[in-house]
Amino acid sequence: MKSLMLRVLSTTGIGFAAFSLSACQSSTETFRGDERAVSTPSKQEVKQSMAATTNRADPEMAAVLEALQSLNPKPIQSLSADAARSQPTMADAVMKVLDQQGQSKAPEEVGKIDNLSIPGPAGPIPVRLYIPKGNGPFPIIVYYHGGGWVMATVDTYDASARALTNAANAIVMSVEYRKAPEFRFPAAHEDAYAAYEWTRAHGLDINGDPARIAVAGESAGGNLAGAVSIMARQRGAPIPIHQTLIYPVTGYDMDTPSYRKNAQAQPLNKAMMGWFFEKYLNGPADADNPMVNLVGADDLTGLPPATIITAEIDPLQSDGKRYAERLRAAGVPVTYRNFDGVTHEFFGMGAVVSHAKQAVQFVGSDLHRSFDQANGRRTQN
Repeated sequence: MKSLMLRVLSTTGIGFAAFSLSACQSSTETFRGDERAVSTPSKQEVKQSMAATTNRADPEMAAVLEALQSLNPKPIQSLSADAARSQPTMADAVMKVLDQQGQSKAPEEVGKIDNLSIPGPAGPIPVRLYIPKGNGPFPIIVYYHGGGWVMATVDTYDASARALTNAANAIVMSVEYRKAPEFRFPAAHEDAYAAYEWTRAHGLDINGDPARIAVAGESAGGNLAGAVSIMARQRGAPIPIHQTLIYPVTGYDMDTPSYRKNAQAQPLNKAMMGWFFEKYLNGPADADNPMVNLVGADDLTGLPPATIITAEIDPLQSDGKRYAERLRAAGVPVTYRNFDGVTHEFFGMGAVVSHAKQAVQFVGSDLHRSFDQANGRRTQN
């Protein structure tokens, strides 16, 4: 292991966020996105938008939203990046619901967890391995968490990674890519691709199967997973065998039907997306880059089969649907499903939201299928 420059870190995940957020800000001119500027909502307006979202949600989702509101989150778009990172999350809200219901807050069990450091384009990249019970070599899912390329860590999305590990019986490698505004586009994308390339080269060293590697991600992480698939094809590398995109950011168009319908939704809304874009992109040209604007890419042929999940109460619902349509038009096999009554971030809430369990199983079935097909092709060869 040492010869591969791997460094085992504390399994608590302490230090991951500080590692990825502590460097100097890029000297590239900042994209301010003034045409998207909105006024900071008052506490009353935030409360009203949360109430409106809760009224549209199913009872289980509504309970999580009510728990989040009780934690008094501030509007992300009114904060600095550092302040935003300390706000209560939907994962915190789930913990509160479990406590209210008298349920265990223990995480879903997996076989083993290791925290490692792998080489990246600008220094080491922390990653967390979730390893299934049983004997390998296992298929591998390179997973990218959400947070608008600005917020969150592998800890925040721990529940999603654990659920994917068990649903797909695969190693999940959760990647702690660099964050904006300290590191702007394409820093997160290049780290995401480097993690995929490292997994291809060193999968056997983590008891994985390099011939069965998928990519997956939520929100901005879904954008990264889709972009890695495109980057692999463009750079002449073997593409992932599957891409799982969960309410992904697939473009910069903030006038889609779901953006209009869910402009004031919680926990994600139009103003927050504008804030994320402003923090990550260097300038208007980045918004048209196919690594950001997946749905606007000229050529989507030859990409991996895709599973795309969206949520009804989410400004990004149209993003995922449009990308599914574009992939299908390019001849890429796609399974797409929208879940009603739930919001952005619902996927990792299986402990308290039934639709989340269904979404995980839906994704897991597709991943199993692609892993089995890859095994079949290898046997035939």
